[in-house]
This record gives sequence, structure tokens and C-alpha cells, in this order.
Amino acid sequence: MRTFGLIGYPLGHSFSQKYFTEKFAQEQITDARYALFPLENIYDFVHLWKQEPTLQGLNVTIPYKQAIIPFLDEIDPIAQRIGAVNVIQKMPNGWLKGFNSDYDGFLESLRFKVWAKPQINALILGTGGSSKSVQAALEDLAIPFQLVSRDPQAPQVLSYAELTPTLLHKFHWIINTTPVGMYPEVENMPPIPYEGLTRDHFLYDLIYNPAETAFLKKGRLLGAQIKNGLEMLHLQADCAWNIWNTPAPK
Repeated sequence: MRTFGLIGYPLGHSFSQKYFTEKFAQEQITDARYALFPLENIYDFVHLWKQEPTLQGLNVTIPYKQAIIPFLDEIDPIAQRIGAVNVIQKMPNGWLKGFNSDYDGFLESLRFKVWAKPQINALILGTGGSSKSVQAALEDLAIPFQLVSRDPQAPQVLSYAELTPTLLHKFHWIINTTPVGMYPEVENMPPIPYEGLTRDHFLYDLIYNPAETAFLKKGRLLGAQIKNGLEMLHLQADCAWNIWNTPAPK
């Protein structure tokens, strides 16, 4: 029996176990199971592999997408560039290799997006692991972006206090990569000047629970196009499964 699973803390917001369990049933995969491994401390990661000898691969979620890297033996180039890992594969030699499927999921989720303007500019809310995946994808799409953070650590990163309705008009896409508004705190939303939103804006929230966050609802009521993170989630999960089932090069 092959074991796959999810590490992070807490894991109450995760859809992964249900998704993969249903996938195994639908595809008649009888030699695999998917389990949740809530790790209160990242150092418990080392013990996990000893406790679960059939473990073949893991998904990684908040707050360990960056903290997990020192515990891995090898990093895929895209994950290395991003500086965040959300998929781990156990290699035939026992090494643990890190990948980033958030990048692939986000990029693929935009495949049918109609470019409404000749030049797109994006505002990215948050600077964590998920944000870094989005940044890399936008770079590869040649879409300029501006970062916003509650605690800017670099001069080129804006604080929320610096955002104005006029400034929002310069950005066509606004992408929330933070957990603000995630279940159960569904009334919360990023502190941006929503009165600056128009029908020319596209709001993308990586959160999938609830399906319409307060952030997205505000945008919809003001005429903006909106998209939640569910499709991206499915796409990155499928990417993870492909990684786990792709033979390592000899």
C-alpha cells in the first residue's frame, strides 16, 4: 500500500484527503491511500517518514511551504526559483525531492483568460509561499506586478495603507494570495480601497472555501470579474499526482 498525504498546521481547511480518496475510487486505484499529517512543528517532518514507511509523496500547505526546504535532498528548478515547495516525492534512492505545483496550477487556470487590455498589470496581495508561485507565473506571462504586504520588508513592496482608489485603477488584476477570508473567518477581507474597483478589474482569490470570499463578493457587486482558487487547486493536485507517478530519471 502506497501512502500519500498532506502536512501543514492546522489542516481543517484542506480538501486534499477527500479529493484524492475520491480520485483513487474513481480510477480504481486500490494500492494507495491519502492521509492528513498535521505537524505542529516542522521538525516533526523527520520523524514522519520513520513512522510511515509506505509514504511515497506529500503535499505541503501553510505554514511550511518555505520552511520545508532545508529538510529536502533535492529541489526542482522551478521550486528553487520560487523558493517554496508544495509537493514532495520520495525518490527511488530514498532522497526527498521538492516541487511546486502551485505554479503550474495557477498558470494553467489562466489558459482561457481573455486579455481585455493590451497591457495587463497585476497587484498581488501577500508575499508568502503562494505569492511567490504567482509571481513566477506572472513573470513567465510577461505581466508586470506590484506586491502588497501587511509588513513590507523591501522598499518595492507596498503597505496596504499606501493603496488608494486611484492607485487601484493602474492595476487590472488583483490577486489575493493571503489566507484572509478563508473559512471560518469568512467576513474578513484584505484591507484595500474597494471603492476603487470597476468592471475593468479582475479579482482572483486563491482561497476556495468559501467559494465566494468577502473579497470576491465586493468585487462582483462593483462589476469586476472574479475567480476563486478551486480550479487552481484541482490543477495543482493533478500535477502533484503526475509528479508522484512519473518515474525518476536513471
